[in-house]
Amino acid sequence: MWFDSGRICLDLVATFEPHGRTEGLRDGDALRLWLAGAGLVPDRTPIARVGADWVPAFRALRADVDGLVRAELAGAAPPGSALARVNAAAAGPPPGLCAVQDQEGHLVRELCGGVECAGLLAAVARDAVELLTDPGDRALLRACEGDGCARVYLDTSRGHRRRWCSSELCGNRERVARHRRRVLEARPG
Repeated sequence: MWFDSGRICLDLVATFEPHGRTEGLRDGDALRLWLAGAGLVPDRTPIARVGADWVPAFRALRADVDGLVRAELAGAAPPGSALARVNAAAAGPPPGLCAVQDQEGHLVRELCGGVECAGLLAAVARDAVELLTDPGDRALLRACEGDGCARVYLDTSRGHRRRWCSSELCGNRERVARHRRRVLEARPG
């Protein structure tokens, strides 16, 4: 899973690759891994139950956030129904954090009251609302220029000239393709 977009809501959007039809949230186990990887559930917090309704709920939020972000990148009006659903999710209470002692006596974070789908959805939806209403962050939104890549990210690079979602993935593919083109062009006809 990919967690390099600069925002949790954009990391959620990155769980689906439309060109390759790759679904990162295949099932409850994949969602559980994403929630932990995104930092929505603190380390050592058990996610005992990921209900059957959790995966469709996160996929729906992902589609709505993706629609809003793409509209922003295109300079278009946000889809009203997606905006209403994201706002409704964001209005819910996010999970609370508590400090508890671990076995060694150190304070660690846990979610108070357990792990609930609505609270986790609220946290991601609030992140999307914060992103889309902050002029500074909106100005840093970028779509990857990699061939066939549909990822979006915040360009926090020095000079704001980042072109790819990942220099190691899309950037490397572009450099390899550029090298191949040069080699082919240099060959005698």
